[in-house]
Amino acid sequence: MDIVELADRLWRGEDPTQHAQPLGPSLPVAQITDGVVFLANFANCTAVDTADGLVMVDTGSIFTAANVHKEIRSWSKKPLHSAIFSHGHIDHVFGVGPFDDEATERGWRRPHVIAHEHLPRRFERYIQTAGYNQVINRRQFAVANLIWPTEYRFPDQTYALEHTTSVGEVELHLRHEKGETDDATVTWFPDTRVLCSGDLFIWNSPNAGNPQKVQRYPLEWAHALRRMDALGAEYLLPGHGLPIFGTDRIHQALSETAEYLESLVEQTLAMMNDGARLSDTISSVRVPMHLSDRPYLQPFYDEPEFIVRNIWRLYGGWWDGNPANLRPANDRVLAAELAELAGGATTLATRAEELLEDGSDEALRVAGHLAELAWLATPDDQGVQAVRQRVFATLATAATSTMSRGVFRWAERETTGEQY
Repeated sequence: MDIVELADRLWRGEDPTQHAQPLGPSLPVAQITDGVVFLANFANCTAVDTADGLVMVDTGSIFTAANVHKEIRSWSKKPLHSAIFSHGHIDHVFGVGPFDDEATERGWRRPHVIAHEHLPRRFERYIQTAGYNQVINRRQFAVANLIWPTEYRFPDQTYALEHTTSVGEVELHLRHEKGETDDATVTWFPDTRVLCSGDLFIWNSPNAGNPQKVQRYPLEWAHALRRMDALGAEYLLPGHGLPIFGTDRIHQALSETAEYLESLVEQTLAMMNDGARLSDTISSVRVPMHLSDRPYLQPFYDEPEFIVRNIWRLYGGWWDGNPANLRPANDRVLAAELAELAGGATTLATRAEELLEDGSDEALRVAGHLAELAWLATPDDQGVQAVRQRVFATLATAATSTMSRGVFRWAERETTGEQY
């Protein structure tokens, strides 16, 4: 089955792997149009042939760099002239190394890396917070041996808002956008009508709410999607997931993803303007019904309620409107007090188990609170430990998104001192 047919199946919602592998499959390099190939990877790569060498948009991760190089070399032996980083996430920027090494060995010019001017600051922050990023990414992806890097291939050239250049006979336009990150670059090849979106489109509910990572920008993201839509692309090559072929489908995907984000922002701000608390806002904001079944907007990686939280943080700060949470008690102190009032931590744990039998979303959420309170009050109680494990295992099984499953599985393991 070729990539066009696979992409068509994904568009029609017939890809059974999307839930299990929300960021897309790994496939051999595939031709998209004359002189353009696409490598579906954990983070995708695009390569364009020019008279002066290859241009790549994104180059893969530490884990995939060797395979990316091999696949590109199966298509072309030309030197890599330029690499464009769509943003600074480490799954997109670690594949230049094999091409740098190759250039040194063969006496070629080193690949010229272009990125937005905010990207070097991201790399510097990643170095400052290497330990934190290692912990949260092990937790998010359940990868025990992930080592967060502290050495990066910084760009050779940065730009501010827009940058137009040519390599050989191929013209390309770069534009800075804010969305999942503040350093995003959209790359447009006008001659072939190829649009490389980076992670501004990923075949999932937009990653605009990640609970463990820095601020996202959902309204600016929607504006970026509408600017991309106005280009009239014939080929959309996303940061994750398969390409979209055809102007009509691309228009639908980009405009509806923009509408999705705009609606979440509008609803959240309306609640904030009415003086609502965050908890009530989360309970009230809903994805528009006509978008809820779209295969490219499913909550398999991020979730709408996490986006609402990030909107709240962006426009209103970290306080959630509950006065008790302004200067809260330590979690363990509060847990001990509530356990004593309840007649012991076992009472809280028992009620958590009862709520599991209910099985409703609200009951499972409350079960999580009670199991956590019981464990914080008496972390060495084996009965309480068993309940906590069961509760968070159940929550993980019920979760739709990678992010929720990662946190709940981590809590399940943490109960008995296991670490990722």
